[in-house]
Amino acid sequence: MARLKDFYLQEAVPQLREQFSYKNINEVPKIVKVTLNMGVGEAIQNIKVLDAAAEELTLIAGQKAMINRAKRSIAAFKLRENMPIGTSVTLRSERMWYFLDKLMHVALPRVRDFRGVSAKAFDGRGNYTLGIKEHIIFPEIDYDKIDKVKGMNITIVTTAKTDEEGRALLTIMGMPFRS
Repeated sequence: MARLKDFYLQEAVPQLREQFSYKNINEVPKIVKVTLNMGVGEAIQNIKVLDAAAEELTLIAGQKAMINRAKRSIAAFKLRENMPIGTSVTLRSERMWYFLDKLMHVALPRVRDFRGVSAKAFDGRGNYTLGIKEHIIFPEIDYDKIDKVKGMNITIVTTAKTDEEGRALLTIMGMPFRS
């Protein structure tokens, strides 16, 4: 079982129950899924860039990345409907816990001049989105084999009703927020 999941069940649940005085254990917020998304605008000219991005995202997540297609045409971007423009992965259960553990304890501390992540990136319903400028912070990515450094978005979806509950959950789990 994942180390972070054990920590959630044994440490975070009792702390959150006490902090927010939940009567029922099912009221305690939990992490439902983690979505990784990599938009690749250069894929309009060169489709190989998208294949490389999907391969790298698959390595990072440990699960096959799917290719996202444009929903509508945008002439200014030379984009036609149904053109491949990005790649994403949705992680749940065990893979999600392993990825979050790796993100919080291995990848984020490898960011240059890291002072913590913003605590303001909550959406109003307890979900958190984190933007990463360089995907090379993950240990699976071999720096010599990549052609271009890409950014990505990571969304952590929780069952928290408010941002305060979501922030408390992620803080207890070890997310390094800026003070």
